[in-house]
Amino acid sequence: MVMSTLAPGRTLKPHKLAVLLSLALLGLPLCAVADEIEFNTDILDVHDKTNIDLSRFSRAGYIMPGIYVMSLRVNNKDEIPDQNIEWLAPESDPKSSIPCLTPRLVDMLGLKDEVRSDLRWLHDGRCLDPDSLSGIGVRGDLGSSTLYLNIPQSDLVYRAPNWDPPSQWDEGIPGVLFDYYVDAQTRHEQRGGDSQSLNGNGTAGINVGPWRLRADWQASVRRGQGSREKRWDWNRYYAWRALPALGAKLTLGESALYSDIFDSFRFSGISLQSDDRMLPPNLRGYAPEITGVAKTNAKVIISQQGRVIQETQVAAGPFRIQDLNDMVSGTLDVRVEEQNGTVQQFTVNTASVPYLTRPGQIRYKLASGRPSDAQHHTDGPMFATGEFSWGVNNGWSLYGGGVGSAEYDALALGVGRDLLMFGAVSFDMTSSRASLPYESDGRRGNSWRLSYSKRFDSTGSQVTFAGYRFSQQNFMSMGEYLDARRYGEREGSSKELYTITFNQQLADWGADVYLNYSHQTYWDRPTNNRYTLTMSRYFDIGHIRNISLSATAYRSRYYQMDDKGVYLSVSLPWGGTGSLSYNATINQGGNTHQLSYYDRAGDHDYYQISSGLSHGDSMASGYWTHEGDRVTTNLNASYQSGSYSALSLSLQGGATATAKGAALHRSGSQGGTRMLLDTGDVPDIPVKGFGSSVLTNRFGKAVVSDVNSYYRSRMSIDLDALPDNAEASRTVVQDTLTEGAIGYRKFDVVSGARAMATIRLPEGGTPPFGAGVENGQGQNTGVVGDEGNVYLSGIHPGDTMRVTWGVDGRCMITLPDSLPTDLTHGLLLPCTPVSSAALKKDVRNKLQAQVKE
Repeated sequence: MVMSTLAPGRTLKPHKLAVLLSLALLGLPLCAVADEIEFNTDILDVHDKTNIDLSRFSRAGYIMPGIYVMSLRVNNKDEIPDQNIEWLAPESDPKSSIPCLTPRLVDMLGLKDEVRSDLRWLHDGRCLDPDSLSGIGVRGDLGSSTLYLNIPQSDLVYRAPNWDPPSQWDEGIPGVLFDYYVDAQTRHEQRGGDSQSLNGNGTAGINVGPWRLRADWQASVRRGQGSREKRWDWNRYYAWRALPALGAKLTLGESALYSDIFDSFRFSGISLQSDDRMLPPNLRGYAPEITGVAKTNAKVIISQQGRVIQETQVAAGPFRIQDLNDMVSGTLDVRVEEQNGTVQQFTVNTASVPYLTRPGQIRYKLASGRPSDAQHHTDGPMFATGEFSWGVNNGWSLYGGGVGSAEYDALALGVGRDLLMFGAVSFDMTSSRASLPYESDGRRGNSWRLSYSKRFDSTGSQVTFAGYRFSQQNFMSMGEYLDARRYGEREGSSKELYTITFNQQLADWGADVYLNYSHQTYWDRPTNNRYTLTMSRYFDIGHIRNISLSATAYRSRYYQMDDKGVYLSVSLPWGGTGSLSYNATINQGGNTHQLSYYDRAGDHDYYQISSGLSHGDSMASGYWTHEGDRVTTNLNASYQSGSYSALSLSLQGGATATAKGAALHRSGSQGGTRMLLDTGDVPDIPVKGFGSSVLTNRFGKAVVSDVNSYYRSRMSIDLDALPDNAEASRTVVQDTLTEGAIGYRKFDVVSGARAMATIRLPEGGTPPFGAGVENGQGQNTGVVGDEGNVYLSGIHPGDTMRVTWGVDGRCMITLPDSLPTDLTHGLLLPCTPVSSAALKKDVRNKLQAQVKE
């Protein structure tokens, strides 16, 4: 029978156990005999001193044989989280225990190949012989669930902060995913001519082992001025996998040629290329960025070869998009759709830093197939291409490559030089031969390129990239050849291209100067010219701190259309998290002046409202963004008297489903890497990666999508927002995932009510002082104190919990099906002993479940 009150006269002592154990472990006289600790229990304030079980504390560092989920910490800095580690009792010393380091665990340690080959193994090859690894130190700590390993640094491969060697990369778990970006807009012209549009793009995918199968889609519905247009395309089917042993990525299907030497074009086939993202962060390459100035709240669409790479909403003023994948290369098409109906278009040549390679290493890219278009049709001859870069020594790199087919050939050769304090420079030459169907003679031409990069630490300057290319009139890239072959003529024959990205910090002035410049000339059409120059400064006036002053000048000439202007902004803090700013735009169409207020509302919402004059007419605009648990919502609105009003709504998110669980979530890179976090069926637990936290769904699952590939990512529980009825014994997990992987990590979370209870054995006795209590998932929920008192957590009606002590002491308690409303008076819980056979079966099932997990 279960009663809801303690025996009369019994005093509750919720914190008594913690005090007693602290005294026992830290302040009591003890003596060490054969590495064992003997506690003097005479000074303990315990009613029955003969009924005490402190066996788990009696041997320093002792861990009872079994399987435990522990993190490995190598040399007290590099952590390998959540591994199933079996502790064994050696025959030479049955009262001690040692961890079994399996070949899989040893692979994760990052040992050098020559060290790995000399290791010896025990227990039929299951466990490492510690004596075969000279200088290793091993220590287990159950309190932190950590196994500490000290290994000579000379035996380990190269490591960097937040980067793990390939042996520790995780391919994730099988699953399916669907990511999307949807934008709806309605626009009202006050002089007539309303229009509406709905646009979307995204990626669907399946993960099977190391393979990532993906399909990209685009859709649009447009209506206005008596016309209606509808389109849906699955515009790309492809699959890839990482090959860590080669430091490369293998891709099958429809793709674009990503080359550091040749221009990009779309094709169907196979490619194998070195992936710089597999290198430590300080050795990775350059990722492109997009800069510009939006005249109103606008949508920026970045595409290549007809495929949308990214869409994003930006506020009026300068914008800078820096989160593009560093695998993107070649020419990008940028379209800025303003809410006032105007459109800006320009191209960006994604420059790479000089093609240098670490001494002794070879970077390479191989591809073969047939050129294709957005409708999945192949169009053009079979081709094969390859390129390489060889680090000859500390100063020199040699690189080159070629493209070969029946109708087009190109060959390139170049050299790179590390100039040390003067930066890095590379020079290459490319020769091409093209045979067009409508020409009797083939075209031959050459192109020369010079690239330079340097960071001047002493002056705070950084030339991210500066380059010059000159091409003869008959020189053709593969993309130009395919256009001429398809359309019967060649357009846009490049002549000269100047590019530069420069940043200068003026520390004494608290200022910064940024320049992005591109100048393109052609043999057969007008020049394209584009630059953005931004100067900014932070300063204080009296008690007002961190006032920001910035000026941006821009000019763009694209297909004989000029756009130029100046953007000025002054911003100062206002309130706790807000800012007040004045912005002015001066361009060919007139002047715009507006006053704006920006602020955050919590960790998930931010907004901006603006009002002012544009070309003499009053105007107002605003946007609001909510980073929800399941989707990111962005609302944009603009109004100008006598002209137009516009409203747009965008939703960005995704869905991920695996055998471990499923969740709707915010979306990062479409089709990219993500982490499924599990809180053990406990809902509404706040978890976070690099961005704001998200709550687990009703099944205790959440997906964090802001995960970088090949980079050690840490996920944590937001303890400040943890519900009152939940406790977490492990709040941080981490993993290094390969590109496109669906990672999986589980937190140890206990949820439910808390209450004092008294545990009684059938004969009237109590479990010994120090006995442990755990729930059906093996989570600790309490430790028995004096006279059977215990403070239990994670209580649910009808739950069954185990009480364990000694070698084979065990009994079971069952909570009532209906818990009392007031738990402050405690519970009286009978504990039913468990038979020896049932005990062994329960232990065996628990170990098997841990191994399976």
